[in-house]
Amino acid sequence: MKFTRSVIYSDALLVLTAAIWGFAFVAQRVGMDDLGPFAFNAVRYAIGALVLLPLIRQRRKAAAAMAASAQGAGAGADGAAAGAAKAAGPRRFLPFVITGCVMFLGATLQQLGLVTTTAGNAAFVTSLYVVIVPLLGSLFGRRNSLKNYLAALVSVAGLYIITVGGGFTVAPGDLLVLAGSFFWAGHILVIDHFAPRVDSVELSAGQFAVCGALSLAAALIFEPQPFAGILSAAVPLLYGGLFSCGVAFTLQIVAQRSAPPAHASILLAFEGLFGALGGVLLLGEPATLRLFAGGGLMLAAAIFSQLPDRKTAGRRA
Repeated sequence: MKFTRSVIYSDALLVLTAAIWGFAFVAQRVGMDDLGPFAFNAVRYAIGALVLLPLIRQRRKAAAAMAASAQGAGAGADGAAAGAAKAAGPRRFLPFVITGCVMFLGATLQQLGLVTTTAGNAAFVTSLYVVIVPLLGSLFGRRNSLKNYLAALVSVAGLYIITVGGGFTVAPGDLLVLAGSFFWAGHILVIDHFAPRVDSVELSAGQFAVCGALSLAAALIFEPQPFAGILSAAVPLLYGGLFSCGVAFTLQIVAQRSAPPAHASILLAFEGLFGALGGVLLLGEPATLRLFAGGGLMLAAAIFSQLPDRKTAGRRA
């Protein structure tokens, strides 16, 4: 792949996206000083959905103008997908519901895990989804090479180093975040299924809205006075909703116009590194050799899993 100016620009945006997502673990942990996990997610994802509404309106206007200029033909892939979804009636909302439910499970387990684990641990363990995705894909008929299974073993070794302390114990929060990483991997596969059929930004806003609504219901059921500390948690909420959901998602869309998916996955895997740095710099979490050694293995596995096979590289050459 040639590193043109557009590719370098896209790489910079992807690294920035990974940094925003990584430091979001700090915001999530700090936000729970005043809000419960369900309440925090409810407000965070509601903000994320609202932030994308102006972008959705702008894209619809652009699609309408393009359709008018082309006399109803060639409105663009996203515009055509959106129009087909509208014509489908209630089925139009099915992608939002499915992706939002999977996101709710991943976000809930991650947020609950942050109660008893560090931001650094949570960031690195969550980054396992990069390796879990091809493994889950094999259950649905996608072929995997030996490379992917080796990457999974290296990731497990890194996870062991990070999470297993003295006396061979694992923090409950680490297990919850690990379980959540499987749902984040499933979320990527679900997005891969629906993305060609639904407008990308509308799909994101829709899943945020569903996830926020489910989190709101859970907060009202399980958390007494769930929103009593919402003002005290305003800064973490705004970061989690505005930057982590709205801004980072938009940057990812712009960047992946030029960056290949495998290349993007490698750079986004550095979310774990930024999460660990954020925990050390902003929360005073210990910068232990165990954290960075295990995290280094997990990042190496994530990068290795995305490298092209020799046969594939030969065919491309």
